[in-house]
Amino acid sequence: MKFIASTSSLLKHLQIISGVISTNNVLPILEDFLFVIKEGKLTVFSTDLETSMSTSIDVEAKEDGHIAIPAKILIETLKTLPEQPITFSMDLSTNAVELTSSNGKYKLVGENGDDYPKIPVAEDVNDIQIPATILNGAINNTIFATSNDELKPAMAGVYVQIDDSGSTFVATDAHKLVRFKHTQTKSSQASSFILPKKALNLLKTALPEDDTAISVSYNNANAFFTFGDINLICRLIDARYPDYKAVIPTDNPNHLNISRKEFLNTIKRISIYSNKTTHQVLLKISGSELQISAKDLDFSNEANERLTCQYEGSDIEIGFNAKFLVEMLSVLDSNEIRLELSAPTRAGVIFPAEQTENQEILMLIMPVMLNA
Repeated sequence: MKFIASTSSLLKHLQIISGVISTNNVLPILEDFLFVIKEGKLTVFSTDLETSMSTSIDVEAKEDGHIAIPAKILIETLKTLPEQPITFSMDLSTNAVELTSSNGKYKLVGENGDDYPKIPVAEDVNDIQIPATILNGAINNTIFATSNDELKPAMAGVYVQIDDSGSTFVATDAHKLVRFKHTQTKSSQASSFILPKKALNLLKTALPEDDTAISVSYNNANAFFTFGDINLICRLIDARYPDYKAVIPTDNPNHLNISRKEFLNTIKRISIYSNKTTHQVLLKISGSELQISAKDLDFSNEANERLTCQYEGSDIEIGFNAKFLVEMLSVLDSNEIRLELSAPTRAGVIFPAEQTENQEILMLIMPVMLNA
């Protein structure tokens, strides 16, 4: 089996799908790419058994066939070669692979393509189209709020609900929660599933930055994403997602509007002086003045700043984890945010002051106990 490809084009495609490959694989063949040639088109697969990606590229080839080729050594070789045609010659009886460039030859040993794990096929699926910008926005606004706790597998992914009113993406780690809604991406068939974090990070890297329509198919076991010559398949998290609606407070009489950047930069500065375990900052709101302070009694560190704001409600003092606040404010891109509060012991809710058309973002942050 033999084919000729462009070094730069092949490298670009391989780098997109190489993120799937794990360093601690249970099977040695999972450290390989599966190369499949059919009718002059090369399709390359990578998988870790939970997530799979593939990409296609036109090549010069006269024969069909398939072989598994070690990913790391191949990518490192292509990275160092200038743009040129490179010839792959493969002996499928011995799995020997020879690469020929304009200046040299490189030999390595692959594995039998028949031994490569079978990639899931889309069967009995529901289909929707999501513009890449919306899917990108949904991932960027939620993925940081997922949990790293292995004992809570449901929270380790992003919960997706799709029905005739639109799509909702939710992430929480029990300390913070994000809900991203979009009303244009809808389906007459109501469905819900949990997408794993690794697949979403790979999507985030690979998705185009324009409004390219992303084809999303899903069944009870897997989700399938297709755009351009890229396919990503991930196994859904098989767990029951917590009732996130129950923790979102609906009666919040205290409303604060403030510049997002000003608030964010102040929190960053003040948090330098906070306790390194709790990261607690104290928000004291009175009239049109917001006072932000922090102290670390162990080191006698202390800081406070005053900001002007628009505020409706009664005076309140509430403590939050500065790390969580910084994460949330950094993800939002609005000029102003609205913080809604009810009591020092209840969650605060953050919204962009101006929501994008057909889109709604809600972020919830649990308070931390005030220091005595």
